[in-house]
Amino acid sequence: MEETYLLNVEGVKKKILHGGQGELPKLQDGSKFTFHFQTLKDDFERTVIDDSREAGMPMEIIVGKMFKLEIWETLLSSMRIGEVAEFWCDTIHTGMYALVSRGMRRIAEGRDPLEGQKHRCGMGNMFDYHSTGYDDLDELQRTPQPLIFIMELFRVEDPSAYKRDTWAMSKEEKLAAVPVLHSEGNRLVLRREFAQAAAKYQEAVICLRNLQAKEKPWEDGWLKLESLVTPLVLNYCQCQLELGEYYEVLEHTTELLQKHNDNAKAYFKRAKAHAAVWNEREAREDFQRVAHLDPSMAAAVKKELKQLGERMRKKHVEDRKRYQGLFQSSQGV
Repeated sequence: MEETYLLNVEGVKKKILHGGQGELPKLQDGSKFTFHFQTLKDDFERTVIDDSREAGMPMEIIVGKMFKLEIWETLLSSMRIGEVAEFWCDTIHTGMYALVSRGMRRIAEGRDPLEGQKHRCGMGNMFDYHSTGYDDLDELQRTPQPLIFIMELFRVEDPSAYKRDTWAMSKEEKLAAVPVLHSEGNRLVLRREFAQAAAKYQEAVICLRNLQAKEKPWEDGWLKLESLVTPLVLNYCQCQLELGEYYEVLEHTTELLQKHNDNAKAYFKRAKAHAAVWNEREAREDFQRVAHLDPSMAAAVKKELKQLGERMRKKHVEDRKRYQGLFQSSQGV
């Protein structure tokens, strides 16, 4: 099929490999493209760099959310549903591909795409990396070059047609989502669906942490958001206690107490987690701290300390019997 310049965009050529259906989709900020893609070098072998089908997951892009490889939004905007097209893109459009590919590969591998990345713009991060961790991407990073993208567009969804991922929400959407998620979590707790409730609290915390990242720590805006984060983290930890995820509780309560060392509820939940994993000394210290910070919790602390003492005495008796049995067995050998 005849090769033509796409929408008068400099350095881009498009070839339609399979026609799509209907008219071009009507797009707005927040519309979501879902598609498969192949990335190839513009060499004699047309060397394949990435293939989303091999990775086992289609790609998604949200319109207007500043995807690092901006040209992809332009390419997809020229396609109809079901269309397969090949795009040749000059170096002016492909300089960020190594960074984008690194993130996509990490997601496919079940790893954090932002691991080790400094809080800077995408181009700044490119200069920070000595290596992407992938030899072929390191080559692209050292010598940017034209690339070929083969794309198959599956669907385009309006913002109201799908559940927005946290990262894709605006500031206002995140703030509006938090009380809804909090309420849903509380409702699930009443139904004793603790894993589902924990997921709701966690999602709300992520919304707030994303907003906090744009504020200066310990200034008014940051502190207001932190006041919303704290009860959500405590609720999340209570769910994890119910689920027996005690080390998860220890991690999150300790992190919380590093910033808020007067939070009696955080000490109480951490004490219960310590007690559950037989950290007797740490549990007693935390329970005593609770009683000091909040005298109204003294009765609850007294009850927990009594239970802790009984459990530890029972454990010591069982351990003594076990050791005696081992000693007698070794004597009989």
